[in-house]
Amino acid sequence: MSKLFALLLVTGLTATVLLGWNANARSEPKRSDLPKKESSKIERGRYLIEVAGCNDCHTDGFAPSGGQVPESEWLQGSVVGFKGPWGTTYPINLRLLVNSLSEKEWITYAKSVKGLPPMPWWSLHNMTNDDLGAVYAFVKHLGPKGEPAHAPIPPGEAPAGPFIDFDVHMPSTK
Repeated sequence: MSKLFALLLVTGLTATVLLGWNANARSEPKRSDLPKKESSKIERGRYLIEVAGCNDCHTDGFAPSGGQVPESEWLQGSVVGFKGPWGTTYPINLRLLVNSLSEKEWITYAKSVKGLPPMPWWSLHNMTNDDLGAVYAFVKHLGPKGEPAHAPIPPGEAPAGPFIDFDVHMPSTK
């Protein structure tokens, strides 16, 4: 009886460990797949662009397609405006901006910019110089492409093209 119990115990523990390991392998990215500090600046920049969600606004069609936009089309800004109490803003063409600056100028810009909503400029302020340098290297690697973004439209003026409405609308009370 004790041999059977020991065999069942060892089998059960082995199955538990293997099942737990397999579940973790599916639910967490492998550490070797994540960019390391020693990775190239360009790869680190690509990673930061992806996890920061920069493409969601700065790449036309990125969010609606579930990220299925070729990398060669990334970060050219968008024709879709964001309308709110501040007026209407358009995501800038990061490829044109970055390619017009030195890395030092980019870092200074990113650390000091205070744009209009919905751009979370405070997130740039919190990035390290190394991270901003990696973002710069990746965007520079993509090269300049596209057109400058539409200028912001003041509050009260209607945008001519597509826009996402950030104005708060209260339900009518009847």
